[in-house]
Amino acid sequence: MAKHKPPLTKLRLDKWLWAARFFKTRRFASEAIAGGKVHLNGQRVKPSKEVQTNDSLHINKNGYSWEIIVLGLNAQRRPAKEAIQLYSESDDSIKSRQALEALNKDMYASAPRSERPNKKQRRQIHRFKQSD
Repeated sequence: MAKHKPPLTKLRLDKWLWAARFFKTRRFASEAIAGGKVHLNGQRVKPSKEVQTNDSLHINKNGYSWEIIVLGLNAQRRPAKEAIQLYSESDDSIKSRQALEALNKDMYASAPRSERPNKKQRRQIHRFKQSD
């Protein structure tokens, strides 16, 4: 007979952030928590702090900010569609992040792109320099 594990009631914060796909590795999650980029219930905490359902998290990453409520715990990293079900994000958080994404998109779209010349362009440049 297969033993059933009891449902999780607590999980390390760094492990939860990794499972919820906010960070690519647990090490990145731990570094962000230690660096003060993640606050649990309004408090700066350590990576080993245990998170429970209904806890609030404030996450800052790459200039973007999330205000979320923990809805579920999962010790394993699952597909993104399942990871989204582990939390709910506040409407204000969604709106502010989308506004920042739109602003960054507009800002970088108007910036000149400096790409390397392709083979044809390099030949044209070479011919132009040789013609002098």
